[in-house]
Amino acid sequence: MKKNLYIDVVYLLFLGAITSLSLPPFNFLIINFLSFSLFFIFLIKKKESKHKLFFFYGWLFGFGYFLTNIYWISISLTFDENFKFLIPFALILVPSFIALFYGFVCYLFIFFKPNKTLSSILLFSVIFGFLEFIRGSILSGFPWNLIAYSFSNHLEILSITSLIGTYSFNLFCITLFLSPALFILRNDKKDLIFCLILPLIFLLFYFFGYSNKQDFYNSDVEKLEYKIRLVGTDISLDRFYSGEGPLSSIEDLINISSPNKKEKIIFIWPEGILPGISQDQIQSYDYLFNESFNENHLLILGINNKLKVNDQVKYYNSLSVYDHNLNLLNYYNKINLVPFGEFLPMENLLKKVGLKSLTNNYQSYSKGQKREIIELNQKNFSIKFLPLICYEIIYSGKLYKNHDFDIIVNISEDGWFGQSIGPEQHFVHSIFRAIESGKYVIRSANNGIAAIVNPLGIVEEKINFNEVGYIDFTKMRKNQPTVFSKYGNKIFGLIILLYIFLIFSFNRIKNE
Repeated sequence: MKKNLYIDVVYLLFLGAITSLSLPPFNFLIINFLSFSLFFIFLIKKKESKHKLFFFYGWLFGFGYFLTNIYWISISLTFDENFKFLIPFALILVPSFIALFYGFVCYLFIFFKPNKTLSSILLFSVIFGFLEFIRGSILSGFPWNLIAYSFSNHLEILSITSLIGTYSFNLFCITLFLSPALFILRNDKKDLIFCLILPLIFLLFYFFGYSNKQDFYNSDVEKLEYKIRLVGTDISLDRFYSGEGPLSSIEDLINISSPNKKEKIIFIWPEGILPGISQDQIQSYDYLFNESFNENHLLILGINNKLKVNDQVKYYNSLSVYDHNLNLLNYYNKINLVPFGEFLPMENLLKKVGLKSLTNNYQSYSKGQKREIIELNQKNFSIKFLPLICYEIIYSGKLYKNHDFDIIVNISEDGWFGQSIGPEQHFVHSIFRAIESGKYVIRSANNGIAAIVNPLGIVEEKINFNEVGYIDFTKMRKNQPTVFSKYGNKIFGLIILLYIFLIFSFNRIKNE
């Protein structure tokens, strides 16, 4: 008995681990048909087991999955000697916690499981899809590596997210990947018919995307009267821990940006790129900017914002907009903060044992109040953009309510991922948000990928990971607001209801 349990443990961990190969940067999509189907068949074969064992089965699959695709979280602990002892805990505890959601998927599945295979597959899909939505929402949410991201190289199919969103698409993906299991465990010919319908649904998604692509490229091109220059850098994170000031970083950034006083340019620098100073202190370095910038230039960058609120000093991770004289024109304080990275949960308690947030040397960042569209109406510039800082780009369906903006600007610091697969995974979210919103996403990153992503999810230009340079955004095609941008995850709720209706319908038909 114990021997069989050990085999089951290794088997489920293996299935979860190989599923990671379907995600960026590997994108072996076909693996999901094997791993998901074998996982589902395993659960069906174990249906006589105790229900609590099913929680363990799901947890094992989830642990194998997340251990192999978010291991890079532990890399962020290598930059500060005080945190290195936590590396083994982060490596194990983070995937252990996220895997709990997969445990609940299997427990609820066996609790409600219908007798018929087709209804069981639909039920498993809807529970899985719903709990993935919960995972992306509670406790600040971490919707990283939904299985839908394995389609990141199939943009025509991904185009459907402009209509239904990522969570709904994720639900359809789960059902599709279970289709081999439905074929193997089928009860009758109707199950075979459904096996054929599933690929046809994705074929319809493809034709929808193909039509969208034709419409997009038939639309008018608007040439901007200025350039938006996205800068990609590889400045080491060691600068934050060495006590180094911002001088050398500013010099490097100006050099990479290659400003020309005769050209109208908005420069976008990455998140938190200047160590040791805050938003109101950058003017001390105006002499560096005066040599290279004039009234034809604006600067957008990530920098700390320090404010005094009710006699208490608070720090914010800010995207700030400056004119050529370094006068502050506008700013946005980050809302979705990274737990343990930008703020310390239960800070008063954990500070007593020597812990602090990773990304600064003083105290946790405070959460910004609201994300507003930033509108620039200067002498040479006119544009409205949605500001997103770092991993705020990963949230689907709750980034904005006001659709009146031109582009999404995302600034990021991906150095915390080291030389891992993390920067590739992080960047892929930009593709999904561009399609969902029907807007261009322009991204500036340090130690990551800087890019221009159009509303089809096509990367028009980019600076690859470990490269340095800039790219210019000079023209855009106008695109209508997408259905998903108007209604958000309410559409996911409708898809959930559709699945529930189908489950009851198939059960009733087969009982008759």
